[in-house]
Amino acid sequence: TYDFLLVFFSPTAKVGKTSLIMSLVSEEFPQVVPYRAEEITIPADVTPERVPTHIVDYSEAEQTDEQLSSEISKANVICIVYAVNNKKSIEKVTSHWIPLINDNTDKDSRVPVILVGNKSDLVEHSSMETILPVMNQYTEIETCVECSAKNLKNISELFYYAQKAVLHPTGPLYCPEEKQLACIKALTRIFKVSDLDNDGILNDNELNFFQRTCFNAPLASQALEDVKNVVRKNVIDGVCDNGLTLKGFLFLHILFIQRGRHETTWTVLRRFGYDDDLELHQDYLFPLTLKVPPDCTTELNHNAYLFLQSVFDKHDKDRDCALSPEELKDLFDVFPYMPWGPDVNNTVCTNDQDWITYQGFLSQWTLTTYLDVQRCLEYLGYLGYSIISEQESQAAAITVTRDKKIDLQKKQTQRSVFRCNIFGDSGSGKSGFLQAFLGRNLTVSVNINSFPQRLHEVFPDFDVLSDTDLACDIVCLVYDASNPHSFEYCARVFKQYFMDTKTPCMMIAAKSDLQETKQLYALTPLEFCRKHKMPPPQAFTCNTADAPCKDIYTKLTTMAMHP
Repeated sequence: TYDFLLVFFSPTAKVGKTSLIMSLVSEEFPQVVPYRAEEITIPADVTPERVPTHIVDYSEAEQTDEQLSSEISKANVICIVYAVNNKKSIEKVTSHWIPLINDNTDKDSRVPVILVGNKSDLVEHSSMETILPVMNQYTEIETCVECSAKNLKNISELFYYAQKAVLHPTGPLYCPEEKQLACIKALTRIFKVSDLDNDGILNDNELNFFQRTCFNAPLASQALEDVKNVVRKNVIDGVCDNGLTLKGFLFLHILFIQRGRHETTWTVLRRFGYDDDLELHQDYLFPLTLKVPPDCTTELNHNAYLFLQSVFDKHDKDRDCALSPEELKDLFDVFPYMPWGPDVNNTVCTNDQDWITYQGFLSQWTLTTYLDVQRCLEYLGYLGYSIISEQESQAAAITVTRDKKIDLQKKQTQRSVFRCNIFGDSGSGKSGFLQAFLGRNLTVSVNINSFPQRLHEVFPDFDVLSDTDLACDIVCLVYDASNPHSFEYCARVFKQYFMDTKTPCMMIAAKSDLQETKQLYALTPLEFCRKHKMPPPQAFTCNTADAPCKDIYTKLTTMAMHP
């Protein structure tokens, strides 16, 4: 939403600035012209871009330098009016007004300037030959319009270009000195998101989807061929296999900008989430529509998993159901940073080459959604979820589960992702238990120091357990069956934190391949479990030749599903 402040300045007196404003508003030349017009507000429904516009007429004769500075700082666009028949007024544009405006604005956020050559009815020649070098020298000058307040020539065009300078500025898009795009990074991401099969080419189907997404209408077959023919004539390798390459895609945007069709490129950028500074808008990355009440969790829905499956497939170029480091880097190329570090490989399923598998890829997304849904929304935004899936925002990918208190009342849950917090003394076998969840035996897991977070390890100092340590769907208490002092820790944690809660608990007798020893505690582990109405201790070992048995994880899930 925009609300324009359009400020008019004149290099010298008698250039017709105030007459121009009054002609613009009344659509007729005024017979009586004051020194300065009062501030005028034009409603949105009578402007070309349908935005309300405030017009301010600055007069050196009536206003101070402080007022001048204030008007410049508030302006969205500035019109410097000169007389095409007055050479001195043209010279003062560069000798006085543009330096003065720049001194009163921040270097990184220059106010767009429109040069207005008034009184074109009094001359037969154009001032453009004199003005073009000025426009090339100062990038903040958006355009120059020659007009006549007297015969209303180009008055409405002036208004159009002034609004366009704010809505569709040239500066963030294009560097005229180098004749290069300044928005290559953003347009490259848009190309990659739109390249649905990741072959480096936008085919006709992808181009039509892109066209419908940005402009709500497909291109006719002939129009599509005409576009490609323009690219073929101007860019080597701009078209390949009858599809548009990144090189060709970027060339088209240069062409739009050079022909004054900035709005085309801005429409594309804004549709893909970019703001006026070519940063992804916060409302795009973090939609406000998603609300997560207390005691509820967040999960990806079916459509989100289908989207992520398509993302995986499009980057798994060798079709081995795993992402190599190069494939993973290519997948995250549309992100401003690498979201997954090497530690992720230790926390999800990988293949023999330690590459993340399809199952591991989806598991990491499931984890991120559960633990940090805002980060998940951000990541989906970078991948273009709302655009490719044709949804209003990434929030459409998320299911918010019902309050856990309702699950406990009904003794069943609608959730499909569960959190299991694992407690145990040092050396009890927690790490091996966690890695076995991924099918890794002791030989593989001894060199791994990171753990999958849906099975969340809680470290031994239980006197300072946080709410996060205690908030879970099921508790797993792990003790070393071969260490006589190990069980006492589990018993103390249970009695202090979980005995009076409704959270289901399971006792795990780890390292069951070793000689079992009597635990130095008042009750045996079996007696303790019977007393507190828990299942009997479950024997477990990860010291196996093959992948450890996963039956115990099925039991944990079943308990979590029926609290």
